[in-house]
Amino acid sequence: MSAVEIRNIQKRYGDVETLKGIDIVLESGEFLVLLGSSGCGKSTLLNIIAGLAEPSGGDILIGEHSVLGAHPKDRDIAMVFQSYALYPNMSVARNIGFGLEMRKVPAAEREKAVRDTAKLLQIENLLDRKPSQLSGGQRQRVAIGRALVRNPQVFLFDEPLSNLDAKLRMEMRTELKRLHQMLKTTVVYVTHDQIEAMTLATRIAVMRDGRIEQLGTPEEIYDRPATLYVAGFVGSPPMNILDAELTGRGLRIAGTEEVFPLPESLISAGAAGRRVKVGVRPEALRLATPDATGIRLTALVEVMELTGPELVTTARIGEQRITACLPPRTSLAPGSTQVFSFDEAALHLFDPDDGRSLLAK
Repeated sequence: MSAVEIRNIQKRYGDVETLKGIDIVLESGEFLVLLGSSGCGKSTLLNIIAGLAEPSGGDILIGEHSVLGAHPKDRDIAMVFQSYALYPNMSVARNIGFGLEMRKVPAAEREKAVRDTAKLLQIENLLDRKPSQLSGGQRQRVAIGRALVRNPQVFLFDEPLSNLDAKLRMEMRTELKRLHQMLKTTVVYVTHDQIEAMTLATRIAVMRDGRIEQLGTPEEIYDRPATLYVAGFVGSPPMNILDAELTGRGLRIAGTEEVFPLPESLISAGAAGRRVKVGVRPEALRLATPDATGIRLTALVEVMELTGPELVTTARIGEQRITACLPPRTSLAPGSTQVFSFDEAALHLFDPDDGRSLLAK
């Protein structure tokens, strides 16, 4: 049974169309991440699921029943906000259990549910404190606990980790992953952070300008991006995108005489003379050895940045730049000419006009 079904959801504000027909079926136990830059419509879609906004068209089903027009409290959902939204005058225990209190749940049952939830989130020792006495990470755990204690059909998260520092974000990502694996809950999670999306999701919906660019597993989104936007948005450092042209002999990088052969299956993606965008991820590039196989590129090294686990190298091919993630002890010098190689399987081709992948199955 599907937990959430989003059918052709549209949202307009006057002449401005914020959502342009969104269709997603979310199965029970899935962790769906709505990923995109600011203004793409992801939070608007989450608010429509929650009942905090009404769509201009389409339908939302939760548990196979339409919830359009239903009050948020009648949708069997729980929402965790970016700002925590805790009651400052209440203890942690009462913040977690307040929703149950409003539903007239008996005190003994309510207290047990609060204790069990606090134990799950490892905040049992904080139950008597006020929100002002907590760190950012502890406040976020309390906000999550307030949602968990209700045991709803669907959990909604609106950029819940964006107010935390980098170390806390990493810790809370691990906690959220652990909780989802343990409880098998259904989650819709909004973020602009592609690392959060890749680490947490069972499926990712990459959104842009009110539409879904691609919906798939993290592996599908990363390994087989359907559009130039997805290819550039997901990945850190982002995918290298180079202007090129298909020739009778293979592929020529724009502004150079660099031509590398392509298998017949790739050349058939477009006629000779056709302009294309070539994509290759930085981690797929390596320094070529004399016996290296695969595709080769000659580039002028400009900058090296040691991050610890890797040496992020920027190099130039003609007037275009590429980034390569190399082993940290790689010996390189700025201004040197190097030959990089990568496997054919790591090559992506995109149409420069509509941005669609030319290799999509």
